[in-house]
Formats: sequence, C-alpha cells, structure tokens
Amino acid sequence: MPNLPQLAAPQRMGLPAARPPLTQRAKAAIIVQFLLNEGADVPLSSLPEDLQAELTQQLGRMRYVDRETLNAVVEEFADALDSVGLAFPGDMAGALSLLDGRISARTAMRLRKEAGVRQTGDPWERINKLDEERLARFVSSESTEVAAVMMSKIDTAKAAKVLARLPGDRARRITYAVSMTAGVSPEAVDRIGISLAAQLDAEPLKAFEERPDERLGAILNYAASAKRDEVLGGLEETDRDFAEAVRKAIFTFANIPDRLKKSDVPKISRDVPADVLTQAIASASSEAELRTVEFLLENMSKRMAGGLREDAAGMSVKGKRGEAAQNAVISTIRDLVQAGEIDLKDPDSDEEE
Repeated sequence: MPNLPQLAAPQRMGLPAARPPLTQRAKAAIIVQFLLNEGADVPLSSLPEDLQAELTQQLGRMRYVDRETLNAVVEEFADALDSVGLAFPGDMAGALSLLDGRISARTAMRLRKEAGVRQTGDPWERINKLDEERLARFVSSESTEVAAVMMSKIDTAKAAKVLARLPGDRARRITYAVSMTAGVSPEAVDRIGISLAAQLDAEPLKAFEERPDERLGAILNYAASAKRDEVLGGLEETDRDFAEAVRKAIFTFANIPDRLKKSDVPKISRDVPADVLTQAIASASSEAELRTVEFLLENMSKRMAGGLREDAAGMSVKGKRGEAAQNAVISTIRDLVQAGEIDLKDPDSDEEE
C-alpha cells in the first residue's frame, strides 16, 4: 500500500489547538466565578479551610474561558444538580446542626461528646446571647487579656452592663486592657471564642433554665398577696439572702413604676383590654398600688387616662376579681418582654429614662 501523506499538525492547518480537559477544580472555580458575577451569595465560608484555600488558588491561576466552555460547564453543573435526589450533611457536625432543636439537648450533648464535635457556627454569637450575669462570671474567671477581648466582641450595651457588675479594680484593669487589643490577630480572637464556647459545651445540662429565685418569684407573682407575704416571711426566717433574691424576682402590679419605663406604658394600654385595665385600676387599694395607677395614667394619652379614671371611679372591684385583673396586666407586660417589644428596668439600678 502506498504511503499516505502525513497529516499536517492542527496549528499548521490553521485549526485551533485541542484544549486540555478541565479539571474538577477548574470547573468549580468557573461555577463560583459565574455565580459571583450574577450577584449570588455563595457561602464559601462553610467549606473546610483547605478547600477554601484550594479554590482561591485555582481562581488566582485562571485568566478567562470562552463562551462555549462556560456554557458547557454550567450545563454540566445544572445536570448534576438535577440528578441529585436527596443530600445529607455528610458528617456528625452537620447532622447535629440539621437536628438542632428537634432532638433533646441531652441527646445532642451526648452525641457531640462521643463524636468529639463542637457546636458549629460563630462561637461569639453564642457567647453574646448569654445574660449579663453569666458573662460577668465568664469575665471574672478569665485573664485580663481574654476578658478584654470578650468585652470588645459582645454588644456595646451588654458590655456596659457586664462592666457594671464587676468590682471597680477588675473593671479598671479590663478597660485598660481593651486599649491594647488593637494588635490581636483574628486567629487569636477565633481561638479565644472557640475555647470559651468549649467551656459552655462542657457545662452539665440543667433541668431548669431559670435560677431558683426567678422560678419562685414567677410563681409568687400570681399568688394572692396574703399568701405571697406569708411565704416571703417564712423564707426570711430560713434563708434571708434567698428571700431577698426572690423579692427582687417578684414583679407584681405594685412594682410597675419601678420596673416599667414610662415610654412603654402606651404599649400596655394598647394590649390590655380596656375593661380589664379599668378593673385593675379600680382594685388598687394600697399606697403602692395607687402609685402604680397614677404612673400608668400619667404616661398614656390624656383622653384614655380620663376615660379610665372616670370608669374606674364608679366601679367597686375587690378580692380575687381585682387580683385577676392586676395579674392580667402583669401577664401582658411579661408577654411584651418575651416578644422583645419592651425591656424591664433592673430593680437595683439607678436607670433613668
């Protein structure tokens, strides 16, 4: 057979050179760049750090791709998504996050300890959600430098309340240390947050979220005043400190002027039915309760205050009926606090509006 002439190389014939096949990393970089250009929010921070680094390096190596290649990669990506029927977390940390709030806290904690998995998410978000008292204990138990980082990371208003709970000398050392946190690296802040969150995970579960004095105070809020006084008298004989803590936790109709802000009174008059509020006002008999009545009437609209005062003047409300009306007002205030619409004042603070 005669020899056939050898075919010329593609470059010599004027044809484009064959492109090497794209790697999976390159395809991933193309998809990420395409989504970012389209304005999509791509949560790359949820990827493992080594994958984030590899993706960033791949993006740095690439220059451009033609329209045909882009369309082919996007079509392949779309086909892959369409073929997925169900996606699972892939690890114990993801599974626990998926079931957060759906399995018991006790089971979740046991599984985390068995698998050596810490709670996911930003540890500083968890720390910032702690109440001021818990944060103050945290700050008191840590070094001055760590405490300064904590005070810098939590909300400013909450940090001020935490600072107010600390002894003067300790507060001064921490505030001075805050001025020296400018050089702290983000990695150090992350390590501190993870360490503090690990302490939270290591704490044993409690059967009750609220303190004993808070729970007893909530119970006595709805008890008859005579029974409440009887119980508090007995507690003072047994444990004076606990009795004092319970008194601070109690929030009754008579405590409204000391705990409610004047600017929040219109919200109470809005949510409490007019007839119930009238009965609560008419039932006031003690000096403290009459002070509450004046506090409420003075801080609502004059028209409403005049109507309530006039209606209550011709009404006689005593005994259980009056206490029920006053408790209804307190329940509304507590509901508004729980909904985040109002904040009660600390009975020990000198807070002014």
